Amino acid sequence: MWLRLCLVVFVLAVPSLFPQTVQLRPAHLVEMPAQVDSNSPVYWYNGEFRILNSNGTPVVTGGRDQFYTHWSKHVDTNVDTHRPMWIEAAWLDEDGTLYAWYHHEPAPVCTNVNLTAPKIGALISYDGGKSFLDLGPVLTSGDPVNCNSKNGFFASGHGDFSVILDREKEYFYFYFSSYGGSESGQGVGVARMAFEDRMSPVGAVWKYYRGEWEEPGIGGRLTPALPVARGWQHADTNAFWGPSLHWNTYLESYVMLLNYTCCRPLWPQAGIYVSFNVDVSKPNGWSTPRRIMAKPPSYYPQILGVNEGETDTVAGQLTRFFIQGRSFWELVFSKSDVWENEPDESEYWGFVP
Repeated sequence: MWLRLCLVVFVLAVPSLFPQTVQLRPAHLVEMPAQVDSNSPVYWYNGEFRILNSNGTPVVTGGRDQFYTHWSKHVDTNVDTHRPMWIEAAWLDEDGTLYAWYHHEPAPVCTNVNLTAPKIGALISYDGGKSFLDLGPVLTSGDPVNCNSKNGFFASGHGDFSVILDREKEYFYFYFSSYGGSESGQGVGVARMAFEDRMSPVGAVWKYYRGEWEEPGIGGRLTPALPVARGWQHADTNAFWGPSLHWNTYLESYVMLLNYTCCRPLWPQAGIYVSFNVDVSKPNGWSTPRRIMAKPPSYYPQILGVNEGETDTVAGQLTRFFIQGRSFWELVFSKSDVWENEPDESEYWGFVP
């Protein structure tokens, strides 16, 4: 099928403590180098751009920048216990140690129903991401699996996430999708781990619950930053999921991109949304999510900074905007308070026949 780009641009302002707008505009096609089925973390190793793409089996690619990559290889791990694996976040220490975090889907957890319950685990690499030591799960749901769940994929679990280090280098913050238990605990959950615990993360991650960070990452309760409107046990789920976070150096604010599914069976993609927060440690500080794309072609929105040293978690005013590894767009951030209405629901964003 031949594809063309819908050359539509609009500006979106999001109410916050100061004016913030997002301009989505068309650009030439850039594709990530390997298959994408999750967030794709980026880091600079010895001056080289590197990206981890995952579709059950992670691939690491290196090159000059996101526009010119030169080599790829499958990622090795010391054990295969947590395969299939999607590496969705990474952070490179000053000493060259790479810390990363993965989404793992165990074999079906229900009899006669093909449902799983994802968990989030930690990795460490001493060769720039070509191979990792699996440190084990750090975030799991304490809720029992619900084999009557109608979303088509998950009976419970935590997954589809981002990890970002705060500006003070005190905590890593996990923003993840919570799929199980009562609806009061479903949505975009939040947890954190002290920076000094990065080499021994198991048992060191704590979930946000009722204003405190005291629930264990393994099995603890949580209070979602963005609760579901209708839970994942229903076929017509109404929820944000799959957060992708970055610190925007131009806005001096955190930015969160979100998938949104609503109101019909089989997990339809009903839009991509954006939210802002000047303090990642305050889960209740996010602005009301606003739509930036009405009918996206797929899942997993994220940005990549376009300047040397920028990544998927640190970027400036101009960024490339990807959906499942393909970018036909730029996202340009502005402090202007001038904005236009969102496009009509009938408008098809991105790819059209």
